Amino acid sequence: MSIWRVLLSILFPPLAVLDKGCGSVVIVFILTLCAWIPGVIGALIILNNPKYS
Repeated sequence: MSIWRVLLSILFPPLAVLDKGCGSVVIVFILTLCAWIPGVIGALIILNNPKYS
């Protein structure tokens, strides 16, 4: 995971997981709507998961 992807997940989490699939984007978007911190945490978890690589 690059530093740019980490910065993007902090600034706008749904955009960071855009290439991981529609489900990931929807989950992170809903978490971001609830609060910003859960969206960032969700994006970082999805980006660090080797299953989605």
